[in-house]
Amino acid sequence: MAKSNEIIDNDVLDDKLNDASIEDNDADTSAEDTVEAAVEVRRGRGEGRRGRGRDRGDREPVEKEFVEKLVKLNRTAKVVKGGRRFSFSALTVIGDRKGKVGYGFGKANDVSEAIRKSIDKAKRSLVQLPVKNGTIPHDVKGFFKSSYVLLKPARSGTGIIAGGPVRAIMEAGGVTDVLSKSIGSSNQYNVVKATFDCITKMMDAKTVSRNRGKSLNELWG
Repeated sequence: MAKSNEIIDNDVLDDKLNDASIEDNDADTSAEDTVEAAVEVRRGRGEGRRGRGRDRGDREPVEKEFVEKLVKLNRTAKVVKGGRRFSFSALTVIGDRKGKVGYGFGKANDVSEAIRKSIDKAKRSLVQLPVKNGTIPHDVKGFFKSSYVLLKPARSGTGIIAGGPVRAIMEAGGVTDVLSKSIGSSNQYNVVKATFDCITKMMDAKTVSRNRGKSLNELWG
């Protein structure tokens, strides 16, 4: 009886194992079907890995809409119980090299986040910089607190005779020839504000020619 019971038990055990293997196979099959369905959906949306790789190879490099120039990056430290906690501030100038420029100031506990904030603020504060034949239309002076900036038009081939923040703003705005002088405080934030004060005071070429009673060809050639 013991032997027959053992045989019966083994048969039952084999049946259970077969049933379990069938259930596992069904589960594996359903899991594979689910994965394949998800992959098909991703491929249809262009999210598959192979699809992304082919798209990257076929894509052409996209130029950025704005030129970004980091004028100043400052780090400050706060002493706390566990040590020193650092924070960063970034002053950034952006422009499209076609007459639009802006600046922004951002703070964060991370460098990249501070720069991102400053760029976002700069995009929201864009102003028009009058540019004609690669230079500005007339002399202009700008002030901010104790900083004083003078901008003068220049001949073609002169280049940007400026340094620091003024050069960054002129390059971002598309100016290729200009003379400048910065007097007073050399604080970069103040110089940027004074330069943008110059930009807001500028008149475009048409306004200057109309005020002087001359045509654009007589003034600019």
